[in-house]
Amino acid sequence: MNNKLIPLSVPNISGNEWEYVKDCLDTGWISSAGGFVGKFEEMVADYVGAKFGVATVNGTCALHISLQLSGVKRNDYVIIPNITFVATANSVKYTGADPILIDVDLNNWQMNLDLLEEFLTKETYGNLKGDCILKDDGRCIRVIMPVHVQGNMTDMDRLIRIADQHNLLIIEDAAEALGTTYKSKHSGTFGLMGCFSFNGNKIISTGGGGVIVSDDELLAKKAKHITTTAKVDPMSYYHDEIGYNYRMVNVLAAIGVAQMEVLDSFVRRKKEIGAFYKEHLSGVGDIGFQTVLDDVDHNNWLFTIKTSHQTELLKHLNDNKIISRPFWMPMNKLPMYKDCLYVVTGSDACEELLKTCLAIPCSTSITDDELERVVVEIKNALY
Repeated sequence: MNNKLIPLSVPNISGNEWEYVKDCLDTGWISSAGGFVGKFEEMVADYVGAKFGVATVNGTCALHISLQLSGVKRNDYVIIPNITFVATANSVKYTGADPILIDVDLNNWQMNLDLLEEFLTKETYGNLKGDCILKDDGRCIRVIMPVHVQGNMTDMDRLIRIADQHNLLIIEDAAEALGTTYKSKHSGTFGLMGCFSFNGNKIISTGGGGVIVSDDELLAKKAKHITTTAKVDPMSYYHDEIGYNYRMVNVLAAIGVAQMEVLDSFVRRKKEIGAFYKEHLSGVGDIGFQTVLDDVDHNNWLFTIKTSHQTELLKHLNDNKIISRPFWMPMNKLPMYKDCLYVVTGSDACEELLKTCLAIPCSTSITDDELERVVVEIKNALY
């Protein structure tokens, strides 16, 4: 029996990472100054078709700054899906606002647009300034923040129409969706600002890092300014407002530049992995997959299956050194968000996904033999 551990999703360091990091070490440019930061920002922005990119220390910081620059204030609301990584909700709280949680679509696992539209139509009104106001307490809803869960995307045309009808801005949490497009337009470019993450498990990684993309030059400059401690003059310590030390350092950006150089090959491999699993797991037990709209070209970031046998399958795979993980805990089940407004029908899709979904190994470096081993052990567990 092959006892080699198969990780869930790990970085693939196979390009120029060593060369570029060595350049940082040799020249001493390892901190926030250095040429790789600007190059990485430009590469990410160019890749997705945005005019500007601003690198941050992680994706959470990118979300925080984007919300703040969109005008979110204390006691405002930001609409997010109930299933997401906790950083989405945390970034809302950093601004002093509160999240409104929307249940997800049981098929594509994205924010349920029917629920969103019904909620905004029935439970809000526009005041004289054009703000979207929650009837229940008179507080302002500023932003809708869709999360492209598992790298998938919703009907963005419809989401934009809903947002426009209620005078709401869109800030995209595209942390998982680098390389995903809707009608050939890249994730992160549909709203005022879009945010990507380069954590260790993402499709490319800088170890930790994020990038804000936008077509708004003033916003991009402001984001760069306040993420670099709002320092005005590089030769003096004069800061003109409260800023944040959210800078990506040069040595991590160097890794990011090398990763961006091979991103297309990583996206291709992710799609091959997704196609393999769908071919070999379709019809196995009650396994189902995330639905992808025809207009979406999905990056297959973290391949996740759905089965009523989640608990026993998770145990079997992990016992056999095939690292698998359940879905995120819905935000309304976390102690700090349990009292947030949760928009849901009688059937809670987030609850069902929590009980039935599990992610299986899909690193871009996974071998075909390892993919076959994963499939064999899934079948062994279910039959």
